[in-house]
Amino acid sequence: MPVIASLLAATIPMMLYLIIIWRMDKYEQEPLISVFYHFFWGAVGAVVLALIGDAFLSYQFEQVIANPRTLSLLETILIAPFVEEITKGIFLVITVANIKFDNLTDGLVYGGAIGLGFGMTENFLYFLSYGNTFETWVALVIIRSGFSAVMHCIATATFGAFLGIAKFSTRSGKLTLPFVGLFSAMLIHFLWNFSVSFESTYTFGFIFLLTIVILFIVVFSISLRKERKVIISELLEEVDLNVLPRAYVSILSTQKRRRSGWFNEDIRKDFIKVAIKLAFRKTQYKNTLGKNKQFYLNEIIKYRAILKEIIEKSMSTFVD
Repeated sequence: MPVIASLLAATIPMMLYLIIIWRMDKYEQEPLISVFYHFFWGAVGAVVLALIGDAFLSYQFEQVIANPRTLSLLETILIAPFVEEITKGIFLVITVANIKFDNLTDGLVYGGAIGLGFGMTENFLYFLSYGNTFETWVALVIIRSGFSAVMHCIATATFGAFLGIAKFSTRSGKLTLPFVGLFSAMLIHFLWNFSVSFESTYTFGFIFLLTIVILFIVVFSISLRKERKVIISELLEEVDLNVLPRAYVSILSTQKRRRSGWFNEDIRKDFIKVAIKLAFRKTQYKNTLGKNKQFYLNEIIKYRAILKEIIEKSMSTFVD
């Protein structure tokens, strides 16, 4: 098939998935440019490193395994999950170290973006290499866009979720959870590759992938509910401090905040952004130890002052 057709078939579904995941983050969406940086890492950086790692390990196995079929299976079932989840996850480790990385939801979004970028490039290469006839090409587009690339997304998102939990965990959690997350990502990748490598296990593979998609949605929903509870509890403290009127708490923690008419429209979006940022910074301050604690305290003071200014501006505008 033509290169352009393969490029479009590889890119468009991944972009749609990326926008869906980004929009699923209801309360504090990450900057879209940052999400695309992670997507780009998956599409280029992780792929390049994975090709190098795959080639190196494959060469080592070639020295002791002569059967091409056996070697191909080992590359697909063992080497690919091991190498690719590490190369995709490298950028996530750097991201989580950023002091403004918030929580589990951020890990899901950024990890999913990396996985989708990797899946896009892998799909493109597959479409070019194996789409020899139109029928074969269409089948590849359907299977890889609907399943294989989704597996990459969820596997790396799983690692991101564990990193997000680890960041604000106990000292032992900071040490163990990242390895548990990486192992979980490799296991998801391994089970998918294993199941689609044999005709007798194809059905298991599709059932397995459907299951982890459902689990991904459930975990994302639980994370969002937890964020809502954080917003309510932290902003209620601001009510007690006479920073925020109580009536706004129930609005800020639900979809009502997207409606017009309850706040000055010129500054409503700024008000929402600052209030939610303040709530998250407060819970991060409570769950952080060491040098970062002072950063979060300074952030709390800053956003609280901005919130007061916005409310005062809104009230003065209303009076005028």
